[in-house]
Amino acid sequence: MSATTVKTLVNQPYKYGFVTNIEADSIPRGLSEDVVRLISAKKNEPEFMLEFRLKAYRKWLTMSEPTWPHVRYPAIDYQDIVYYSAPKTQEKKKSLDEVDPELLDTFEKLGIPLSEQKRLSNVAVDAIFDSVSIATTFKEKLGEAGVIFCSISEALQEHPDLIEKYLGSVVPIADNYFAALNAAVFSDGSFVFIPKGVECPMELSTYFRINNGDSGQFERTLIVAEEGSSVSYLEGCTAPMFDTNQLHAAVV
Repeated sequence: MSATTVKTLVNQPYKYGFVTNIEADSIPRGLSEDVVRLISAKKNEPEFMLEFRLKAYRKWLTMSEPTWPHVRYPAIDYQDIVYYSAPKTQEKKKSLDEVDPELLDTFEKLGIPLSEQKRLSNVAVDAIFDSVSIATTFKEKLGEAGVIFCSISEALQEHPDLIEKYLGSVVPIADNYFAALNAAVFSDGSFVFIPKGVECPMELSTYFRINNGDSGQFERTLIVAEEGSSVSYLEGCTAPMFDTNQLHAAVV
């Protein structure tokens, strides 16, 4: 890519800088064991998940933030971050007809249409708004091939045995400072399971939209592809233009 092309792209108006005006259910700023318990309670998680989070939080307390060569940024105040924020009207809906139209419009503006008439034909999308997944497309069609594609929150309810078996098996809690932080406070992300010998019939994609200027983004994606299977997975993320920086600490 030429310098001229880069300059042209950089100087273009940022078309994803808009904010969706929707009431949010946000927990108070700060990080403590009580906050970790609150996140787990809001998501109605099984006991093993709460224990996983608490173990990660206690490990994080013993670790030090890494220093990066050639990178300078303002000190991060981990007690000045909102670790959970979700649209107040939003619980995971059974159908797109029940999803708040404001949220559907937001993803359409982002080029990620979720409605059945407009959705991308060969790409299944898990759409995540701040701390929650609002919709996952083509779940039933993928299920016909034995593929599970849903939010990790839904997987904790529907497939807890798989989550308990595989969560943290590639990126363990103690892998690094930010992995421990993510394991303690992650809000949502995607879960993918491809059975042995199965070729996933379509592309899978998760799109994260940060809308709340006070919250961080702590998504967790878990992909399990058994022997002889294949899958193509993409992630995207955008946020409005804010005056302050936001912490984005993900684990895939």
